Amino acid sequence: MHRTYENEDITVFWDSEKCRHAKRCVTGCPQVFDINRKPWIDISRASNADIWQTIEKCPTKALTCAFNHGIRVVYDEKDARSLAYDGDRIIGECDYEEKDGAWTIYHTEVHPDYGNKGIAKRLVFKLVEEAERRKMKVIPVCSYAVKVLE
Repeated sequence: MHRTYENEDITVFWDSEKCRHAKRCVTGCPQVFDINRKPWIDISRASNADIWQTIEKCPTKALTCAFNHGIRVVYDEKDARSLAYDGDRIIGECDYEEKDGAWTIYHTEVHPDYGNKGIAKRLVFKLVEEAERRKMKVIPVCSYAVKVLE
């Protein structure tokens, strides 16, 4: 399972399949990471710095973090994609095709001026979360989506 937790400044990515050491998160920042709460991550409960410092200690990289840089990521059901916006300008997208009960992610792209800021990862995770909510299998064929999800 892949989840994102966002506030205005940061996005926290969680990959449950990699998670093996939740105790470190819970111990490091218990107000944010609480395995007895649903969802178990609530980034509104601590400073971005405290959250980031805790995530940096994750040995499996099940938790990672990125600054949002003022970029908004949304799911666009009508056109089968997620989009990244800088204001009103589309600066990135991740496209999928639905077939036989699965979403095949076939393209992820971010404008070169916005590279290396975690935007592409946010785009992929946005689609994966939507697919999981709808109980759809995800098949990454785009090289970036493959890298992020496997």
